[in-house]
Amino acid sequence: MEMQWWGPVAAFALVCTITPGPNNLMLTSAGARFGLRRTLLHVVGISAGTGLMLLAVSLGLGELFAAQPMVQSALRWIGSAYLLWLGWLIARAGAPSLAQEARGKPMAFHQAVLFQFVNPKAWMMSLSAISSFTLAGEAYWGSVTWLIALFCLICLGSCLTWAQFGVQVGQLLKTPLSWRRFNGVMGLLTAACVLMIWR
Repeated sequence: MEMQWWGPVAAFALVCTITPGPNNLMLTSAGARFGLRRTLLHVVGISAGTGLMLLAVSLGLGELFAAQPMVQSALRWIGSAYLLWLGWLIARAGAPSLAQEARGKPMAFHQAVLFQFVNPKAWMMSLSAISSFTLAGEAYWGSVTWLIALFCLICLGSCLTWAQFGVQVGQLLKTPLSWRRFNGVMGLLTAACVLMIWR
């Protein structure tokens, strides 16, 4: 790959993965509640899911998605319902306690992977990345391979940053009331991501 290709791809990947969205809001909440170590599978699942979605789009899923309004509509409704449900779960989580820690757990690896396919930001990012940065002809699959590798690496760093931010926030929350307020705000922001789907 030519040197001038790497900079724009890396910048696009960083902007897409570091800016607030459903993944980063959930990682902040999980980091605050469960700590970085217990949130790592969630982090890795997002990165792997991003790579899988980019691969699927490069294989033609993006064209199917663009050509089938019914598929787009179904994904909008599924994504909206899932984000609202996640927002509700986050908002009512309460303050961590030993009893709750025994029952509660962060998003599992496979759940984080699958979430990317109902995450509106992940769809927009993948469709834009494949259409904008892959090369034509014989260079196509080489550019796809490097694009996926770079995105996954940058996504991993961005997700770790947001999870660690959540850990730092969690250390500031000392009372059940402060936890309820934090969880309420995070739940509301997660649910508000539905607006990204319908705008």
